[in-house]
Amino acid sequence: MAARILPVLKLATKVTIAGGALYVACDSGLLGSGEQGSQALGRAKAAIPPAVEEWMKYFGLESPTAILSPQTQLPTVPTVEFSPVQTWNSGVRWTVSALSEAPTKANEYTHQCIHYLKDLTK
Repeated sequence: MAARILPVLKLATKVTIAGGALYVACDSGLLGSGEQGSQALGRAKAAIPPAVEEWMKYFGLESPTAILSPQTQLPTVPTVEFSPVQTWNSGVRWTVSALSEAPTKANEYTHQCIHYLKDLTK
C-alpha cells in the first residue's frame, strides 16, 4: 500500500512546488511586461538583503552587508578577443570541407590499405 502511495505523494509535492513557484512568478509580475519585471527586480533588491541579514543573525553567522549592499559594483564584462561569428563560420567551412573530401580520402586510404596488404602477403 505504501509503495503505491509514495510515488503519488512525491508527484503531488513536485506539482505543488512548481505550481507555487509559477503562482509567485505571475503574482510578482515576473512574467508580465518589461516594466513589471523591472519593478519586481526593484522589490527583490530591496527585500533580499534584509532577509539574508535576518537569517545570518538567526544562524549566528557574521553579516555579509558588504557583499549584498546596493552600492556594490558588479564586475565588468570581459572583452572577447575573437569574433564568435568568424569562429563559427570557420568551423562550418572546415566541416563542409571535410565532408566534401571524405569520398576522396576514403578512396586514398583504401588504396593505401590494399598496397599495404599486398606488401604483407609477398
